[in-house]
Amino acid sequence: MSEIYAIDVKGLSKKFGSKTIVDNVDIRVKKGQVCGFLGPNGSGKTTVMRMLCGLLKADAGDGRCLGLDFNANALAVRLQTGYMTQKFGWYEDLSVRENLEFVARLFALKDVKGATEKIMRELELSPRANQLAGGLSGGWKQRLALAMCLIHEPKLLLLDEPTAGVDPKARREFWDIIHAVAGRGATVLVSTHYMDEAQRCHELIYIAYGRILASGAQDRILKERALNVWTLSGTDAATLLEAVKILKGRKFVKSIGAFSDGYRAITTDEAALKGKISRLNAKILSENLRGENSRITLTPTPATLEDVFIDLLENRKDERY
Repeated sequence: MSEIYAIDVKGLSKKFGSKTIVDNVDIRVKKGQVCGFLGPNGSGKTTVMRMLCGLLKADAGDGRCLGLDFNANALAVRLQTGYMTQKFGWYEDLSVRENLEFVARLFALKDVKGATEKIMRELELSPRANQLAGGLSGGWKQRLALAMCLIHEPKLLLLDEPTAGVDPKARREFWDIIHAVAGRGATVLVSTHYMDEAQRCHELIYIAYGRILASGAQDRILKERALNVWTLSGTDAATLLEAVKILKGRKFVKSIGAFSDGYRAITTDEAALKGKISRLNAKILSENLRGENSRITLTPTPATLEDVFIDLLENRKDERY
């Protein structure tokens, strides 16, 4: 069974001092898949990635990465992995070409110049080959960082929030590259805060405060959570705000937040939600407060990954500190 997984680890744990940052985490990612790694800041995503590629020793846990025991063969795993950190690892005073040649030599590639020319062509960096890395725009700095991770043709790619701070066009192009890499057989684990990027992944892993909360394909996660979501809409802002005020803090409302078309509520009791809104509408009509056009409409709404993310974190606290 393990041979179909590029990452197959169980019980992964890490402490810093007396604080458990990653707590008994299981991760499985199939070969050739793009897996999204989601979670709030400080949840342990970076720590997990650093343990998987052997840059950080796990306190507990066993399993395999790329078919190798990730504890006993950390160096061998690392040499087959491309790891893109949140802070891109190029040298500002070296050119694009010089940065890539430097990394190629670190991996002891036989044909340094050939590998450099190849990756520059693939990522369309050739016209900027002689430009200093420090003078590139954000999107091209990101692309150079990715090229440095890909130059040795790794089987596993670990990307830690790679698209933070770049424009939408650069983000889309970046994801096209990621899927092209996966299409050639590499496995990608990518952390992100963007829900539109999560939708581009074959599978997802939600982690919060050092523990896995959910994992699987998007459709499966949405089905398992089975969230009951309703949109409150209306033409009168004051009425909507009054409804939100009434609903916040009610046991049957798990969360409520503003969207362009109104307010979206996740409820555990559809009848109670409808009853509250019905009574508010009746009050508006009977007291002639704002007119019939101020009525609030409730519309069933398909749950999104963002709804799941918010729901998973609801009422959870970081107890590690």
